Amino acid sequence: IWGWLPALLWVTIGCVLMGAVHDFGTLVVSLRNEGKSVSEIAARYINPRVRLIFFLIVFFALLIIIAIFGIVIATVFKLYPQSVAAVWLQIPIAIGLGWMVYKKNTNVLLATVIAVVLMYGAVALGAWNEQAGLFPTQFPETGAIPPTGMWMILLLIYAFFASTLPVTMLLQPRDYINAWQLFIIMAMLAAGITVTAFTRPEFELIAPAIHTAGADAPPLVPMMFVIIACGAISGFHSLVASGTSTKQLAREPDAQFVGYGSMLVEGGLAVLVILCIAGGLSLGIGQMDGQQAWQYYYSSWMGEKGLGDNLAPVISGATNVMASLGIPQTLGFALMGVFVASFAGTTLDTAVRLQRYVIGELAEDCKVPALTNRWTATTVAVVSAAALAFIKTEGGHLSFGADATGAKVLWPLFGTVNQLLAALALLVVTMYLRRKGGLGYWVTALPCLAMIVLTGWAMLLNEIDYLHKQNHLLALVGGIVLVLAAWMTVETVIVFCKKQTVPASSSDRPIAGDGGKPASA
Repeated sequence: IWGWLPALLWVTIGCVLMGAVHDFGTLVVSLRNEGKSVSEIAARYINPRVRLIFFLIVFFALLIIIAIFGIVIATVFKLYPQSVAAVWLQIPIAIGLGWMVYKKNTNVLLATVIAVVLMYGAVALGAWNEQAGLFPTQFPETGAIPPTGMWMILLLIYAFFASTLPVTMLLQPRDYINAWQLFIIMAMLAAGITVTAFTRPEFELIAPAIHTAGADAPPLVPMMFVIIACGAISGFHSLVASGTSTKQLAREPDAQFVGYGSMLVEGGLAVLVILCIAGGLSLGIGQMDGQQAWQYYYSSWMGEKGLGDNLAPVISGATNVMASLGIPQTLGFALMGVFVASFAGTTLDTAVRLQRYVIGELAEDCKVPALTNRWTATTVAVVSAAALAFIKTEGGHLSFGADATGAKVLWPLFGTVNQLLAALALLVVTMYLRRKGGLGYWVTALPCLAMIVLTGWAMLLNEIDYLHKQNHLLALVGGIVLVLAAWMTVETVIVFCKKQTVPASSSDRPIAGDGGKPASA
């Protein structure tokens, strides 16, 4: 909406100086503290009150993430039905991969080839079925619950069981397959853009480098820094790094690749996405021509009509550039639809698993033993997200929305809460480095300060807008998170200004994982 140049600069600079530092920092600090979560580490280096505050912020963040990513997948299934079969078939493929590697000690390379071939066979099946109509992939529009609502229910049921299974059974092998999906799709996009640039004279950057948005659009600063989130820096990564990644590292030096390196790859993906939107839409293959497409999606802020219109330019632009490699449009839609839905699915079941941990910890603190049970805690995690998805806010009133699009109203909150989480995680890492002595803490303190200012500013602007529009749900959730974040920041500043006499930790030393094999929980 503000042009491709600000987005490109934010992704490239933010990824290297903020996002990768954030991911690597939280991963290493967790490793140096017996694999504890960021919340637990906050109690050690700041004070016990901050632990509870951080847990509450994480609870709200994960609640939003579960609801949002559920509706993202449901929307992909509705818009791109050719992706449905492959996404669901990925589950037995991943279970089979885990069984081969961990139970039968099959060669990892052989098992990988089998899993990836089966995965893309499923993608081809979905694309073929879209034309042949061999089996249905959609729920009827005439039912009491619309298709997106039905998909949301099924996805939350799946997430319930996936998040309670041992990670080696489904989560880890599925993530591993998705990693190969990422490498393959990035290679195809890079090759497609290169071939298109030399063979299609109509290929051009139709988006302006800098676009002065209309009066209805929010200001570039600070809003761009929270709307473009994951490609530059993402607070959710700190939860995964300290929640599951630490249990899967064979040795600490691997954190350089897993923490810093993975974020650089995500930044590279973000750059490819920007190119697909800014240039790929110019091809206009099988839809609006390039300039018309850009005008529809991005000429004004109100042009962003919903979640589907956020996903469509990415998938259409990517499909257009891959067409230069001879990939048919139907197969291109299937490839990109499966890619988006698979990664959203991984985020969904990981978020439910992490929310289970958070609810269990909060239950212990509040002395509610019933919620420390994994099944009860997971039920609360799933049901609370479902409530958020199926409750609509219209004109300041709450109502039931059978299509589960109530989660869409949370989209503006997702970016701000995610970035706020990143700022607070950097705050904890800064306190750890401060305790160790020297000036090394400035490496994380500077991006931390930048994110606190930008995110706090954006949240205040959003709160004013929510109250003006009588959007009470967003105002309530956003206000609670903002107050908790301000409280945690003040507590940290007080501790930071005190003389640091306590060593970082008596157990502040590198730890090895369990040979790369995660705990079963």
